[in-house]
Amino acid sequence: MAESKARIALIHATPLAIEPVVAAFRRLWPEAEAYSLLEDSLAPDLARAGRLDASMVERFRRLAAYATDCGADAILFTCSAFGPAIERAAEDQAPRPVLKPNEAMFAEALKLGNRIGMVATFAPSVPSMQAEFAAMAAAAGSRATLETVCTPEAMPALRDGDAATHDRLVVEAAAGLANCDAVLLAQFSMARARAAVAATLGKPVLTSPDSAVMLLRSRLVAG
Repeated sequence: MAESKARIALIHATPLAIEPVVAAFRRLWPEAEAYSLLEDSLAPDLARAGRLDASMVERFRRLAAYATDCGADAILFTCSAFGPAIERAAEDQAPRPVLKPNEAMFAEALKLGNRIGMVATFAPSVPSMQAEFAAMAAAAGSRATLETVCTPEAMPALRDGDAATHDRLVVEAAAGLANCDAVLLAQFSMARARAAVAATLGKPVLTSPDSAVMLLRSRLVAG
């Protein structure tokens, strides 16, 4: 597929995720045509329900179908708490690439060592992400483990416009992962803190937007 023709649907559960991934496309794959769909009732509904139920899975299937109706060549979900629902949507859309938010970052992390750290700012996303990482490591024959710390105060600070507090809290949380081989920033909205975390730790720091854009480009652009 020619780079100028690739059309990528970005499906978000929070407006905070939009700019980080749009910026990643601008830097890493400017030829792609990326467009955003925002459904910001997903995260509050999940928090109230406490689990992914059948109705939530069906909503993800419909979101993916709508993105396809809009001409998407690939779909990237940026909402990290909904892995099983995204997997079901991906089954419907095969062979069109449908990426979970963190799968590209996890695949990249497995090449960086056996002790991987992750900082999260949205607590409901942690269980599914830990399960996803463990499954990917097992499938790859890797002994890698994931150590996660969560700083739930950071996302509300960013939502309220206090980016400096968000970044400080993320850096402080990441400092507890200094013994890890690499550190992952779980939410797309955390990408803004990557440079500060890397400067503090002096080791690889991966973000979901960058990893996802590069993986999609490798899948869609003919070599």
